[in-house]
Parts: sequence; structure tokens; C-alpha cells
Amino acid sequence: MKKIEAIIRPFKLEDVKIALVNSGIVGMTVSEVRGFGRQKGQVERYRGSEFTVEFLQKLKVEVVIEDEKVNSVIDAIAEAAKTGEIGDGKIFITSIDSVVRIRTGDKDEEAL
Repeated sequence: MKKIEAIIRPFKLEDVKIALVNSGIVGMTVSEVRGFGRQKGQVERYRGSEFTVEFLQKLKVEVVIEDEKVNSVIDAIAEAAKTGEIGDGKIFITSIDSVVRIRTGDKDEEAL
């Protein structure tokens, strides 16, 4: 099993959700996060004064899937989240040792 974490632009959430559902994903977790990468923040103006917003608002979408779905899910997220501009985000893939569904006690693939 793999955990896919995608850091995306907030306005791309609906597109990513639709792409994941079309890929057969039935559940996901979404968190509001802040950070910066190559963008290094952005300069904003307020009442004539300039200031730098160092941490930009992003969303983190997390899904845990079977190994055989990894490539199709990554492709779906990347295509749906892409604008072609710096700051589109990143996708991280990590291994998951085990999953337990609390309600039923199902483990691993049955818990997904």
C-alpha cells in the first residue's frame, strides 16, 4: 500500500477530487496547509504599502491506495492540478505498513 500526499493550489481541489473519483478512489483527506517553495512567497500591496507573504495557502490531499493504482492516481492528480505555473505543488509517495479500520477491525487492503 502507498500513501499519496499532494500539495495543490486551493482552487484546483474540485478538479483533483473529480479526477480521483474517476480513478476509483472512494476516500481522501484534505487539509489546509501553508508553505513556500521556489515561489518564495509573493509581494502584496495594502493601502499603498508593500509586504511579503512568505507562506502561501495550499491544500494537502491524502489518499492511501493499493500498489497497483499508484501510477494512475499520480497521473490523475498531476493532470488535474497542473496550471503550468510555478507553485502548482508536489506529489509525495510513501509506503504504508498497515491499515486498520476502527469500526470493523478490518486490516490492510480490506480496510481501504
